[in-house]
Amino acid sequence: MRVKQLSPTGDYTFGNSQLNFLANSPECVAQVVYTSLLLWLGEWYLDLTVGMPWVQGVLGKHNQATADVTVQDYILGVQGVTAIETYTSIAQTEQRKYLATSRIDTLYGPTDLDVTNQRDL
Repeated sequence: MRVKQLSPTGDYTFGNSQLNFLANSPECVAQVVYTSLLLWLGEWYLDLTVGMPWVQGVLGKHNQATADVTVQDYILGVQGVTAIETYTSIAQTEQRKYLATSRIDTLYGPTDLDVTNQRDL
């Protein structure tokens, strides 16, 4: 697995040739999970079935258990993720916010992951 590395502000990095890529590492898989969570279900006009179902299963009227299962299932479906070792979350339904921290196991080893809904609705 190989992906273009993101800067701290979330942009692709350029100018360092091969150093701008993450390859075959836990950080590589964590970045794929992170960027996958940024894409909301129905947002990509070329395939409306791709993306994280934030509105459909996490934010709003959904309870904590439903939200946790939805996010965990989505994370487990990302290429390179083999298991979720730990998972804790806080759902603030009134503010429509969801925050979680997780430790995932990948094909290349374990890594930490922060999950949050990325927009105000």
